[in-house]
Amino acid sequence: MPLILTRANVMSVLTMKDCMTVVEKAFLELVNGTAELPLRTAIKPPDGISLYMPAYLRESGALACKIVTVYKNNPSKYNIPTTIGTVLLQDPDNGKVICIMDGGYLTAVRTGAVSGIATQYLARKSPSMTAGIFGAGVQAKMQLWAMAEARPLVKAMVYDIYPESALKFSTEMEAKLGIQVEVSSNPEALLACDILCLATSSASPLFDGKLVKPGTHINGIGSHTPNAREMDTALVKRSKFVGDSRQACFAEAGDIIIPVSEGAITDQHYYADLGEIIKGIKAARVGAEEITIFKSNGLAIQDVATAKLVYEKALAAGIGQTIEI
Repeated sequence: MPLILTRANVMSVLTMKDCMTVVEKAFLELVNGTAELPLRTAIKPPDGISLYMPAYLRESGALACKIVTVYKNNPSKYNIPTTIGTVLLQDPDNGKVICIMDGGYLTAVRTGAVSGIATQYLARKSPSMTAGIFGAGVQAKMQLWAMAEARPLVKAMVYDIYPESALKFSTEMEAKLGIQVEVSSNPEALLACDILCLATSSASPLFDGKLVKPGTHINGIGSHTPNAREMDTALVKRSKFVGDSRQACFAEAGDIIIPVSEGAITDQHYYADLGEIIKGIKAARVGAEEITIFKSNGLAIQDVATAKLVYEKALAAGIGQTIEI
């Protein structure tokens, strides 16, 4: 009988720190060859798109598929969200579905977690650091939470094209993290921070990359199509570029695809996959002045590792409902 976990159930057991631990292990499995990660499959019914993201982590004993649907007319026609995510977790020994859980909050946390891991390996080490967040949505909150786990933040700054969203972000995250979160009306003011996170829906660069100070680490989260980017060519050219997956970056990330197509850099400018950094195959930061970029596209191994974690914690807490199929 599968265990059914609602969004509230998932939220009650999933912490950023624990998620970062299992996602880091998943990236190690990917580089070690013990992870199976098929390409994401898309089906396009008339009014939307349905995406299927399966993965298997042999060492972790985690097998699952996340289903994400995007139907733009959902709110007006059915009063449900545009984007819906659901995860089916299986027993890898017999294939049986053992848990069906909401995937929305899980996706948000695991996306923050991978940036937190990248920040651990690529950002400078200092007893007190600052973070600048472009965007004030759900994912921006997860990014700041993860960066606070990775580095001792004393202050954060947030910029959003909607000032009321930035103010709400500031109030919520100050209470959650216990640090000052300053709202800025000038996006360039954030470039004084040690760590930057770009979590917007912008299709064009957010700032002049020439203005980014040496030693900055940047997590690029927002753009996910070949013709959209949050970082300009000047910034990418100045930086050490690390991605979650080379294949995913050159299929989806305009941040690197566009500079290559312009001839400003070659595909060799892509330095490493995050798993190679974690394992030590390639060096992470090599100097205090180096600018580092981590580009996140989102991989199913993150979902599968996190789903297994949520399931185990839910069982231990005795939450959720079982059903007979």
